[in-house]
Amino acid sequence: MPTVKVRNLKNEEVGEVELSDAVFGAPLNEALIHAAVRNFMANARQGTSATKTRGDVSGAGRKLWKQKGTGRARIASLRSPLWKGGGNVHGPQPRDWSYNMPRKMRQGALRSALSERVREGKVLLVDGWTFDKPKTKEFVASMKQLGLEGKTLIVDSLDNENLKLSTRNVQSAKVVNSFGLNIYDLLYHEKLVISEAAVKELEQLLGPRAEPSATEEPVPAEAVEAGAATEPAKPKRTRKPAEKTTKPAEKKAKPAARKKKEAAE
Repeated sequence: MPTVKVRNLKNEEVGEVELSDAVFGAPLNEALIHAAVRNFMANARQGTSATKTRGDVSGAGRKLWKQKGTGRARIASLRSPLWKGGGNVHGPQPRDWSYNMPRKMRQGALRSALSERVREGKVLLVDGWTFDKPKTKEFVASMKQLGLEGKTLIVDSLDNENLKLSTRNVQSAKVVNSFGLNIYDLLYHEKLVISEAAVKELEQLLGPRAEPSATEEPVPAEAVEAGAATEPAKPKRTRKPAEKTTKPAEKKAKPAARKKKEAAE
């Protein structure tokens, strides 16, 4: 289980933290990291590049000269791709470059990259990065105090608004929360600074899911049967017999011709 020293903003050691072996001790998987970076960059593409086809460029559709007898090349339209100012053939068109990557693969790439940063010794833990008010000058001074030079990625909680506002004008530093951490930022920045609160969040997000504890003893079958015996038995539902109704016999109406015959007799 990797152990990292915790420092304050004055670069003084204030303790040690044992990191989760499942998150910060994973083996290096270059193929998985490469696939995750390609997925991230593809999803970030705008996909707005476009060219004009012969149906998009301006120009008349009439035939400029007759087909034969001029000695020149035959022409059907000025918008043909064969002529200057005509349309483009098989050019790029707006499209969506994004594609889905399984969540377990993305999390595995993050674990592998975080573990490699820990093995390289480029991870620094701070007890807290708090400012009374947003001040870029104080942030730059704290970076120099911690010995952070070059591209630095800071992972802190989402509620630290003063830290975010203090780093907006510093091009070499970027602040994200544990939910916004991505594989591209991990590889692009040379050093990684994580707060203690962000470490716990990362271990919850990327660590194995908690399974039900095996210490709970199963309830014996005898106790279940005894509990079922004490409960009152529910009465059985009985169906009522259907009542038979006798309808009075309807008299058949005699036809009109038969009535006339009887009346004539």
